[in-house]
Amino acid sequence: MTANTQERIEALEVALNNEEQEAAFYQKHAERTTDPLGKKMFETLAADEREHYQRIQVLHQKLKEDGKWPETLPLTVKGTKVRDVLKSVVEAVENSPENRTSDMEAVKIAIAFEAKGEAHYKKLREAADDPVEQTFYGMLETMEREHRLSLEDTYEYFKDPVSWFQRMEKHGLDGA
Repeated sequence: MTANTQERIEALEVALNNEEQEAAFYQKHAERTTDPLGKKMFETLAADEREHYQRIQVLHQKLKEDGKWPETLPLTVKGTKVRDVLKSVVEAVENSPENRTSDMEAVKIAIAFEAKGEAHYKKLREAADDPVEQTFYGMLETMEREHRLSLEDTYEYFKDPVSWFQRMEKHGLDGA
C-alpha cells in the first residue's frame, strides 16, 4: 500500500469519526429538545450524517481492500431535507416554546461541527488528484455547507423568531 493510499484511508477514518460524532450529537438533541423545529432539524441532520457515514464506510472498505481509489463510485446521496424543515415551521412558529437557550447552544455547537466538516472535505477535495475523488469530496463539502447554512438560519429563528418569521414570509413595509 502506498503512502498516498494510507493518507486517504486515514482521511476517511477522520471523516467517519466526525460523521459518527455528529449523528450522535444530533440524535441526542433531537430527543432532548421540546421545540418542534429543533426536534425536526436535529432528526433530519442525524439521518443525513448517518447516510454520509455509510457512504464513507463503503468507500473506506474498498480503499483498504483494493489499495486504490475505486474507478466507479456512486456520487449521489439522498438529498437533505434540512431546508424543507425550515419552510415547514413558518406555519407553526407561534407554537414554539419560549425557552430556547439550550437549543441555541446546541445549534452553535452544530454550526461549528458542520464548518469543521466543510473545511475538512474542501481540503480533501483540493488535495485529490482523481476526478472521482474530487467530486465525492466536493459533494460532501456541499452537504456540510448546506447543513451549516440551515443551522445558521435555525439559530436566527431561535434568537428572534418574530424577525425570522417576517424574513421568511418576505414581509415588507413599502407603503403600497
